[in-house]
Amino acid sequence: MAINVNNVYQTVLLILNKEQRGYMTPDEFNKTATQVQLDIFDQYFDDLNQQLRVPQADYDYADRQINLDDKISIFKCLGDLTYSGGRFSLPQSDTITNNGIVYNDNPPAGFFVFYRIGTITYNGGTYPIEIKRVQRDNVYEIQRSNLTAPTDDYPVYLYESGGIEVLPNTIQSNVSCSFIRKPLNVIWAYSTGGQGQYVQDVANSQDFEIESSEQVNVILRILQYSGIIIRDTQIIQAASAEIQQNEINKKS
Repeated sequence: MAINVNNVYQTVLLILNKEQRGYMTPDEFNKTATQVQLDIFDQYFDDLNQQLRVPQADYDYADRQINLDDKISIFKCLGDLTYSGGRFSLPQSDTITNNGIVYNDNPPAGFFVFYRIGTITYNGGTYPIEIKRVQRDNVYEIQRSNLTAPTDDYPVYLYESGGIEVLPNTIQSNVSCSFIRKPLNVIWAYSTGGQGQYVQDVANSQDFEIESSEQVNVILRILQYSGIIIRDTQIIQAASAEIQQNEINKKS
């Protein structure tokens, strides 16, 4: 379940205004909330990498690897690659949700931004074949021998300059890719009321896409940024201390 953007914004305002410390405008909140969501989202991958190196508890709901993968799974997609000019372009559509992808930082509602590449497969036979990723220097080595040269049954790919080059170059279709999309920008949309107050425009707002279990973390991190905006060191220190303690608890 996503985190309701209005609940977070109103909570942040309540904490800031409790002692008349300051105010965060909707535009400031939207930019800060989007950055916070990206901070938390990007941390998932580092945390997962760390958890893969330590033993996990054999209990339901307590396996940290599975819990982190659950958080990332919201953003997992599958799309087809398009061949042109000797290489494949990144997916332009997500066949899981039938939504499109645009390559900018402010996609319209329902559109995604490509974030990280996953597994690439070739679907030219009875069963899909995983295409192995290699580096440019490896290509020169494997092509020197008929025993290791790429074939339709054992293809490889290079990921360079935002495109995919598949070897052998006889493969020019039926290639798909799993990938991670970027979370949509957080938006607390609003109109101005009769007394100049901000009124939420629910229809045009965009909730946080990360799991609802992250709501406390989201609020603390927004407060940390808000302390910088309003130049209040007490808020920065209090939020930072709480965030640090939560991180220690998660990894201990």
